[in-house]
Parts: sequence; C-alpha cells; structure tokens
Amino acid sequence: MTKKIKVLLSKLGLDVHNRGIIIVAKVLSGAGMEVVYLGNALPEEIISVAIQEDVHVVGVSSLGGAHITLGTLLLKVAEEKGLKDKVVFLMGGVFPPADGERLREIGFDGVFFPGATSDQIVSGIERLVG
Repeated sequence: MTKKIKVLLSKLGLDVHNRGIIIVAKVLSGAGMEVVYLGNALPEEIISVAIQEDVHVVGVSSLGGAHITLGTLLLKVAEEKGLKDKVVFLMGGVFPPADGERLREIGFDGVFFPGATSDQIVSGIERLVG
C-alpha cells in the first residue's frame, strides 16, 4: 500500500473487556497503520471522531452482547453523516458465529471472531481499504 491506513478503534458501548482491542491496536500500529484508540464510546461519538480524524477504517469491538443493536445504530449514524460509503466498518469480538452474517447484512465490511490471526486482520484491512 502506498498510503498510510488510518484506523479508529473503539469499544462499542460500555463493555470494558479491552485486552483484545488493545492487542489489535498494537498489531495494526506495528504493521505501519496509524491507529486512533478511542476506548469506550457510543455510536454517535465514534462517528464524530471518525469524521474529525478523517479515518479510512472504523473498527469496533464488542463482547457485551449489544453488537447487533449498537452495530446497527453505528451504521445508521454513519449513513446519516455521509460516512458509510467512504469508510470501511469492521466488528470484532466475542459473539455467536451466526451473528457474523447478520453483522455483514446490516453493513459491516468485515467481521473478526476470536482466533483471527494478526495476519488475517492486517491483510483483511489492507484488502478492504485498497
């Protein structure tokens, strides 16, 4: 890739299980991406920061069970703000495997489950942005 990929990472909602997303942030940074780590945030704040930071990717993590509800709201706000078709949206975390297809149906460009390797995440982002 010739351009440096800028990624916004956030925990979606109030779920405080952040070890995984912090590891992902380090992996992406190590792969040469610029990472903005927001911490816990609700959809409106995530989209606001994504616009301010002019990111290529919004990656959210959910382990608290609200991935469909808050994920739907995140993409709705992104659509309202004109961001949905300009930015890659990713969801990662621990949720039922069947929900991966539902997350893609509501508009996530990629879904990562536990066990996704660093290479899969990095190459997936590069492919989606490229």
